[in-house]
Amino acid sequence: MLTVLGSINLDVSVRSARLPQPGETLLGGNALLSPGGKGANQAHAARRFGVPTRLFGKVGQDAFATAALALLREAGVDLAGVEVSAGDPTGLAVITVGEAGENTIVVAPGANHAACAAQVPDTVLHDSRVLLLQLEVPWPESQALAWRARLAGCKVVLNASPLPPQELLQPLDAVDLLIVNGIELEQLCAQRGIAGEGPLQRAQRLASALHLDVLVTQGAAGSMLVQPDGRHLHASAPAVQAVDTTGAGDTYAGVLCGALATGETPERAMALASTAAALACQRPGAQAAQPSRAEIDEHMNMSAPEAVA
Repeated sequence: MLTVLGSINLDVSVRSARLPQPGETLLGGNALLSPGGKGANQAHAARRFGVPTRLFGKVGQDAFATAALALLREAGVDLAGVEVSAGDPTGLAVITVGEAGENTIVVAPGANHAACAAQVPDTVLHDSRVLLLQLEVPWPESQALAWRARLAGCKVVLNASPLPPQELLQPLDAVDLLIVNGIELEQLCAQRGIAGEGPLQRAQRLASALHLDVLVTQGAAGSMLVQPDGRHLHASAPAVQAVDTTGAGDTYAGVLCGALATGETPERAMALASTAAALACQRPGAQAAQPSRAEIDEHMNMSAPEAVA
């Protein structure tokens, strides 16, 4: 089983010919309201992959909460651990999507700031193979839960996004695997004075400095997993025509952790996650775009991305 503590939002997305410049107003298309939030997106992706998944977090006592949880319920995510935070609105994300599928996102956390480690019972951690965390809920709460999960024998995965100031993300002793994108890798290395000739070397030095595995997602270039001793794996990504990249990273993280929770090797988990993320880019929205296990398997059978040492 996979357990997720994380954010639950309602996304408001608008497509435009390009992303606006500071101070500029553009006319876009129709607004799309859809469920989102990194925690919810990742839990939904894992459940669509076929893994029993429990989500813990908080929503407001408002109409947005019903819409934010709709697809999670439909997919079969266990929402018994989602609580209502009195006086707080449900989290909201405002997203602009450009013609090439790139996006800008601003998040109003709302009730997500009230999510806490105490919501997750020890019995759930003992029943889980993987705990997945992100940074749209308070890091001290996620950190406290990570230590409890470590004691319960649960693998702890942190998707370090959105990246906070350095002083808020230490220590990482209870984390087994850190997931970052290329920008977050550069930011973490800059914070710690780590240099290198390219992403691989910087990821190797970061993994060594933090004493944990570092997985870097690289969009169309695939992903790489680096261990503290310098060993690394790479998984390519299928070539697709991107419509909307919103939630692609969450799809990757959810499927990766879902696959690891079922006992897949890191190589296989990375290949499955790369395929799922690529397929998600071909549809608008976050959760609504995430593929089923059958779709992932079908695409991999046609053109499986390879993972190599």
